[in-house]
Amino acid sequence: MRIAEVKPMKDGTLWVVADDGCSGIFDVRPYLSSQAFLPLKDWSQFSQVRNGGYYVEWKCGADLSSDTIEARWTAHAPMAPQQTASADGLTPAEP
Repeated sequence: MRIAEVKPMKDGTLWVVADDGCSGIFDVRPYLSSQAFLPLKDWSQFSQVRNGGYYVEWKCGADLSSDTIEARWTAHAPMAPQQTASADGLTPAEP
C-alpha cells in the first residue's frame, strides 16, 4: 500500500488514505510506551507526522511502515464517486 494522505487526530490515531482510495484509522497509542514513540505523547510532536509514501515518520525518529498500518488499521472501503464530498466538504461532488 502507498499512503496518499495522513492526518493526525487528537485522540492519538492517524486518519490514513491509501492511493487506491481505501482509508482508515490507525491507532498509534499502543506504540507510545516504546522509547522511540515516547515524544509523540506530546501533541506538538505527534501532529507533525510526515507522509513518506510507504511509511509515516516524525522528527523524533519514530516511524511506521505502510505495511504495519495496513495490517492494523480499521479500514474503510473506497467511496463511490457519488458518495465523495466536494472540495469544500459541504456538498456532494459531481460524478
